[in-house]
Amino acid sequence: MAETRLIHGFHAVTAKLRHDPEGVKEIYLAEDRHDGRVRDLLKLAEHCAVRVLPVASARLDGMAPNHQGVVARISAVQRHITLDDVLDTLEEPALLLVLDGIQDPHNLGACLRVADGAGAHAVIAPKDRAVGLNATAIKVASGAADTVPYITVTNLARSLRELKERDIWTVGAAGEAERDLYAVDQRRSLAWVLGAEGDGLRRLTRETCDELARIPMLGSVESLNVSVATGICLFEARRQRR
Repeated sequence: MAETRLIHGFHAVTAKLRHDPEGVKEIYLAEDRHDGRVRDLLKLAEHCAVRVLPVASARLDGMAPNHQGVVARISAVQRHITLDDVLDTLEEPALLLVLDGIQDPHNLGACLRVADGAGAHAVIAPKDRAVGLNATAIKVASGAADTVPYITVTNLARSLRELKERDIWTVGAAGEAERDLYAVDQRRSLAWVLGAEGDGLRRLTRETCDELARIPMLGSVESLNVSVATGICLFEARRQRR
């Protein structure tokens, strides 16, 4: 039998059905819920030909914390997604997050969670010299690992150049930059590029970006955790786009 794992919550399960219905094996739904979110989920599951099993809430409590009344059993095999798969379906300017060599799985998971909250279309990271999407990162992401496409590349600088060819502006977050992020026009297709804990962006990554921008730091500390910085950058993009 193929290896499976559980995800929970309406947002995570709905996103999985929309993006990878073949990976959803079955859905467990609280038998005492009959609201609009449940009806929408049932309609989507029927369209995707995924079996839904009504179960007692107590059973769901034993399967996952804070489940909201829905748990899904999905394939543990990661679906391969390319950047073209993401960009070719967009109906708005792209908003991407590029992570340069993040080593801490907690930071990666938190970045994925922030990217989901900000509506980023994908997260891009190198295959080497980075932590990768392991069990800890997936857990910290709180479902976002199933909702935000996570794309690994063999050569990050080359991938940044490919983004430019798709008319996506690349902005590297760097403390020494002359302009701050509020001066950057983020209404166009854009990729924020953030570096590893402590070291920041690698030299080649920095040189490949279209421009660098800094987060204004008004206190005594010189830098922020990468997931916090991610949130500031991505949500400023969303603010400008409103």
